[in-house]
Amino acid sequence: MQIYADNAATTKMSQTAIDAMLPYMQSIYGNPSSLHSIGQEAAEALMQARETVARCLGCEAKEIYFTSGGSEADNQAIMTAAINGAKKDKKHIVSTAFEHHAVLHTLKKLEKQGYEITLLDVGEKGLVTPRQVSEAIRPDTCLVTIMYANNEIGSIQPIAEIGQVCKEKGVVFHTDAVQAVGHIKIDVKEQNIDMLSLAGHKFHGPKGVGAMYCRKGIVISNIIEGGAQERGKRGGTENIPAIMGMAAALSEACENLEANSARIAKMRDKLIAGLTKIPHSILNGDEKMRLAGNVNMCFEGIEGESLLLMLDMHGICASSGSACTSGSLDPSHVLLAIGRPHEIAHGSLRLSLSEYNTEEEVEVIIEKVSEVVEYLRNMSPVWRDLKEGRRNHVI
Repeated sequence: MQIYADNAATTKMSQTAIDAMLPYMQSIYGNPSSLHSIGQEAAEALMQARETVARCLGCEAKEIYFTSGGSEADNQAIMTAAINGAKKDKKHIVSTAFEHHAVLHTLKKLEKQGYEITLLDVGEKGLVTPRQVSEAIRPDTCLVTIMYANNEIGSIQPIAEIGQVCKEKGVVFHTDAVQAVGHIKIDVKEQNIDMLSLAGHKFHGPKGVGAMYCRKGIVISNIIEGGAQERGKRGGTENIPAIMGMAAALSEACENLEANSARIAKMRDKLIAGLTKIPHSILNGDEKMRLAGNVNMCFEGIEGESLLLMLDMHGICASSGSACTSGSLDPSHVLLAIGRPHEIAHGSLRLSLSEYNTEEEVEVIIEKVSEVVEYLRNMSPVWRDLKEGRRNHVI
């Protein structure tokens, strides 16, 4: 029996997405920039996909630009705001300490170019307040970029309230919504979001495709030069099959969002209740303001890598944090940002559920995690020191 509980890293493609892609690999395979009939069929499909994504986000089709994924969308949105800001002598950006590295690394790059970056503290629960944002904004602030929902601990930010603050102060607001789109109801107009990033493979679409929403009136800066694709703002022949799969998957996710979220949240709560019974364990992130499928735990006295490998031997696929940093031996920057000590952050486990998971699987996960944690602790000299009082428990 294999249990997949790493949906924050990537999701299984839905049959709906696969079915939507097939015609554009088999019969309607033209380049949408071509004038012949097969090319124009592809162009028409591209517009339909754009309208579908726009409808799910509450914006206009011409405000959607297709990309290779969330990282590219983050880069283009941030660079756009930074370049526009520099033209007005505004080179200050506000963000948080636990953003995805697609954001943090782009900000680091801009810092080397003379921009000033303010990273807000997210507190123990991983939440930013509108007041923090308001107090951080200065006359020379050109951008506020705050993720909608954290990819590791699942904390959901008060996006609409932050967007309102930015609107009142005349500052562009971007949100990395890669983990949120398809799982949380989003309306970019109502929530005062100026730019947004998403990725298809987080809601049962294909990998390697995403989109950037950019509010009408913002002049977009290119990061990929080439042809006139995406209205001249992103060179390269559009990946029509992937775009069609993503649009179909997003439409399906949004149609079933309420029912899926309720069912997944019920499994999440059961999982949290079971795992927090393990002695000297702690839930990371806010108990209520979190993604329906996210469970992130720290277990004192063990290494997360050993826990993952042993769970995999039991057929359970999980992670210790972001898949983008899985090769790093450093503890999660997200867990450090919420105040977890290095030795505790090393013992983390992220379990992320989808509508394809079952309550029976949750029961198995609770049983196997409990067994593996006990087994690893019995082998650990650190745990022995903790039990015998030579070290003090942190959790």
